[in-house]
Amino acid sequence: MNNSIVGNSTPIVSINNGQLVTTSLAIAEGVGNPHKSVIQLIRQNVSDLNDFGGVAFENAPFETAGGTQSREVAILNEQQSTLLLTYMRNNDVVRKFKKRLVKAFFEMRDSGVKNADPMQALSDPATMRGLLLSYSEKVLTLESTVKEQAPQVEAFKRLSVANGSLCLTDAAKHIQIKPKEMIQWMHAKSWIYRRTGNKNWVGYQNRLQQGLLEHKVTTVSRDDGTEKVCEQVRVTPKGLARIAQELGGAV
Repeated sequence: MNNSIVGNSTPIVSINNGQLVTTSLAIAEGVGNPHKSVIQLIRQNVSDLNDFGGVAFENAPFETAGGTQSREVAILNEQQSTLLLTYMRNNDVVRKFKKRLVKAFFEMRDSGVKNADPMQALSDPATMRGLLLSYSEKVLTLESTVKEQAPQVEAFKRLSVANGSLCLTDAAKHIQIKPKEMIQWMHAKSWIYRRTGNKNWVGYQNRLQQGLLEHKVTTVSRDDGTEKVCEQVRVTPKGLARIAQELGGAV
């Protein structure tokens, strides 16, 4: 096993004892987390990961200013590494690394298939058994994922065609996300902005046209008897479903 797998010039996926694997080091670098926290997450969920084969651990040497030391490194197959990433916060960095990892496994597997002798594979019981087990695991995993996600998918469908709209605070509460976190995300993703000198949030025109946001104008009576017109940006059901999907919230 090559433990320098995490370098930019080294693939994040390699072959170990005939199996495609990645490491906790590669995952830690890919998602930008300390390796110690990734190992801790693996240890916390090792029983789940073992459902897809026993997780292997080994001591890998690394150089420091004080000399050569060793650290525990987990070796994960495709299913284990994919499951582990679902336990991490689904931010942009994690999503990008998920795509890199899936692509790396696919390319490595595709390369192996192209270079393999099909007649030799068919005549090798161990190879055939491994192929059948691999595809069976994938089918079972996919069926389980579809079954688990079915209620949430149905909820998103119902939500996207519902009537009415919610203020930003109520929208965040509805999908069980902190209002401040959701508002910061909406601002960063160009859903809302503030006009100069105004503390109220305003929806971008393209989000309004897409039916994700709407503006509600209300008239408020002041203590002196005068009236004030207030404009409030609100999230439509369609917009709420989109936010919940992208932020991983519940509906």
